[in-house]
Amino acid sequence: MTTSPSGDQHPITHGHYRAVVTQSGATLRSLSYDGRDLVQGFPEDRMASGGRGQVLVPWPNRIRDGAYTFDSAPQQLPLSEPARRNASHGLVRWVSWRGESGGNAVTMRYRLMAQTGYPWTLDLACRYALDDDGLAVTVTATNLSAASAPFAYGAHPYLSTGSVAVDDDLLTLPGATRLLTDDERKLPTGREPVAGSAYDFREGRPIGDTVLDHAFTDLSRDPGGRARVELRSAAGNGVELWADERFAWLQAYTGDDLGPGTARTALAVEPMTAPPDAFNSGDDLVVLAPGTTFSATWGIRALD
Repeated sequence: MTTSPSGDQHPITHGHYRAVVTQSGATLRSLSYDGRDLVQGFPEDRMASGGRGQVLVPWPNRIRDGAYTFDSAPQQLPLSEPARRNASHGLVRWVSWRGESGGNAVTMRYRLMAQTGYPWTLDLACRYALDDDGLAVTVTATNLSAASAPFAYGAHPYLSTGSVAVDDDLLTLPGATRLLTDDERKLPTGREPVAGSAYDFREGRPIGDTVLDHAFTDLSRDPGGRARVELRSAAGNGVELWADERFAWLQAYTGDDLGPGTARTALAVEPMTAPPDAFNSGDDLVVLAPGTTFSATWGIRALD
């Protein structure tokens, strides 16, 4: 008997929307509207690549040298990005989550046990639900430990309009400030306003040849507190990602280093509650007191 590299598949449907979530990593493997892909996923017989659709907990992005100090105690995580000497994208991307399906929704659950480098135990739940307005994803994390725990959350969908390349796609991204990073390790070096730069997409414009692998903050929001990112093809159809007020950051990534056939064929838009290396900087880091629960919601919908 064999199984898919991503384990059990959990399909959900509502109206014209269809999605598949996998046992491995509680990963969003696919999302479509009326047969049109809204995210660039991966085949059932493959592993996720490039973080595609994965849940990034208890931190998104990178931790310098995998090392940090919390409550005066130094911690050392495994270097999951050895080429850059970083701990990358959390601890649950490849673990087996338990799914509870119900028609238009599936809830994936996992207990992250205390371990070297992260000595706290969290109960995690990730609920994917479809309705007339598309997909909503709600993640909750409850600290089961006797001590407070550092925490941040991110997701890693690749938005797709169906264009051959994202260069001609029109991007609207509501970030007024860009995080600066070094070229070698992709770690923070400062911040700068996007006004007047090639990274100002607040009014919407084609991506062109701009290389994006940047986190944006100071996000403008609608009256309901949601930050919204739009990606539209030259033909006008598109996809929107929204994130609630718990997300202070949006990472945009054109995937130029993913290799021929994949680079610049979709745009990763990653809602993040904290920026890279937040376990060291403390920027927007959540401190989960014992017994408390964190919750955040983001989503994706089709644009006609």
